Amino acid sequence: MASPQVDTESVPEEGYERGLNSRQVQMIAIGGAIGVGLFLGAGANIAKAGPSLIVMYALAGVIIFFIMRALGELLLYRPVSGSFAEYSREFLGPFFGYFTGWTYWLMWVVTGMAELTAAAIYINFWFPAIPQWTSALVFLIILFGANLISVKLFGEIEFWFSMVKVTAIIGMIVIGLGVLTLGFSQAGDTAAVSNLWAFDGFFPKGIGSSLMTLQGVMFAYLAVELVGVTAGESENPEKTLPKAINTLPWRIALFYVGALTVILCVVKWTEFSDGVSPFVKAFAVIGIPAGAGIVNFVVLTAALSSCNSGMYSTGRMLRNLADNGEAPKVFQRLSSTKTPALGIATSVVFMGIGVVLNYTVPEKAFGYVTSVATAAGIWTWLMILISHVLYRRQVVAGRLPASAFPAPGGSVCSYIAIAFLLFVTALIAMDADSRICLYVMAGWAVALGIGWAVLKTRNPQVTQRGEGHFEKVG
Repeated sequence: MASPQVDTESVPEEGYERGLNSRQVQMIAIGGAIGVGLFLGAGANIAKAGPSLIVMYALAGVIIFFIMRALGELLLYRPVSGSFAEYSREFLGPFFGYFTGWTYWLMWVVTGMAELTAAAIYINFWFPAIPQWTSALVFLIILFGANLISVKLFGEIEFWFSMVKVTAIIGMIVIGLGVLTLGFSQAGDTAAVSNLWAFDGFFPKGIGSSLMTLQGVMFAYLAVELVGVTAGESENPEKTLPKAINTLPWRIALFYVGALTVILCVVKWTEFSDGVSPFVKAFAVIGIPAGAGIVNFVVLTAALSSCNSGMYSTGRMLRNLADNGEAPKVFQRLSSTKTPALGIATSVVFMGIGVVLNYTVPEKAFGYVTSVATAAGIWTWLMILISHVLYRRQVVAGRLPASAFPAPGGSVCSYIAIAFLLFVTALIAMDADSRICLYVMAGWAVALGIGWAVLKTRNPQVTQRGEGHFEKVG
């Protein structure tokens, strides 16, 4: 049975090549859930929360699944590239589509900065004499070149990047379990499940400190929604997208909860610190020859993979905004390989700000950009959830067709996720170091508001939502 569609006349002809097959979409979904937030950011969060960080990742993972099922229902109702902005535009009005599109673009630009920063830190593991900003600049140029290739090759590159990450984490879990059960390696005498509570308990710094790590934990999950951006270039979105979303729980259970549990059993939580990858630290403690270097290569791959995905998604989002008259029309153009080359190039220029941050404040660059990315990501997720709630109301009222992939519980899980995201936002406001991102977002909102006012003056039809948007279908 074909998935229901809406009137496609209002949706601009995309012109993209549907070049992403099921294998690639699956791995993009898996890779999106494994990034620098886990490989690097978890070190600082372990130091803040101890073993209780495992619970924070599990709790946030449940909320992420709610978000993705809400997105999945919308995607099967209308699979389009630039999905979140499109759904915000349809269910909340043109301004919210405009705001969400530009904010998602900002999220990936600053995430790209974070990944470049992380990649530069990983290079310092081998070559401490190379300045952080130099490595960041080199990677930025290389990935920009790679992103001008066809979407098929992008999907293939991401497939193998993700394969490296998945293999490494599974290897870490297997080796860690071997250390725990067989007692081999340098860590064999000290590795024990009791490490989870033996050093000042499971919540060594209190529940409050554990909750404060949720902002960093949510950053680790940024990019799971990238599957939605691939909808316009997937060969068979009706089959590949539900499969990718439904496998999310086991990916979170294995790659986050499972990996961190094993690591914290093998290595005492007191040995972790900010700026040190838990995976690199674990292999160093186990004492596997060249193990730390191998894991450092893997996490470098993860950072470059995520930055590569950022360039992919920002170019698509700028084109979606241009299609709707909310960005310069020049961003509508596709290159001969059907990629939005100009949009990607513009995004790369802004990602270059991350190189400047690595030059001026290398020790703080990662923290600054991750907090801003998290705030922008929370806005995007909220828009997905609110759009889903409003869509469900239209379906119940008989004004829109039901999706072929309904979220369990209807809107209930979306309301729970909305409350959780607002709670995380309150935690960010309470943290002096992270609070700066709210100031940045406030400034961003003012800038977008001014842009909307200018747009309303120059092109008023773009800012006016048509009457009779929803028609009775049943």
